[in-house]
Amino acid sequence: MLKVLIAEDGAMLADCLEDFLNWKGFEVCGIARTVDEAVSLADLHRPELAVLDFRLANGTFGSEIRPRLEDKITMGILYVSGDPLKNVLTKLDGEAYIQKPYRLNDILWALGAIRKIKTGIPADTTSIPKGFHLLGVPGVPDRHVS
Repeated sequence: MLKVLIAEDGAMLADCLEDFLNWKGFEVCGIARTVDEAVSLADLHRPELAVLDFRLANGTFGSEIRPRLEDKITMGILYVSGDPLKNVLTKLDGEAYIQKPYRLNDILWALGAIRKIKTGIPADTTSIPKGFHLLGVPGVPDRHVS
């Protein structure tokens, strides 16, 4: 069972995502509203995957999480945001982002794609969700997989 961390300051959205992921066989190791909470949960539970809202509580950003982790490489990161994140995030920040509004099945697909990327398996590119973007190398804009 894959462990997933959720960092989302919207309580209803976080709870809905947690219920859905649990139902689909993931183990949600916690929900964080802030960067500090997310870093603590990630360092304690070592999840394989994370769904991070780009804008978190207290004016912080999900992109502040990875640099503060004890293990900066292992956890696959999917950002979610209502904001277009093109030219904002790079591969150093995570693997991909998806724009809100998204469908829960889109998150499921995206987490599967990120898991494959992290294990060196090519991701399925036949049913890419709307608004899904892979993050490229530092200094290079993201790219939409199509």
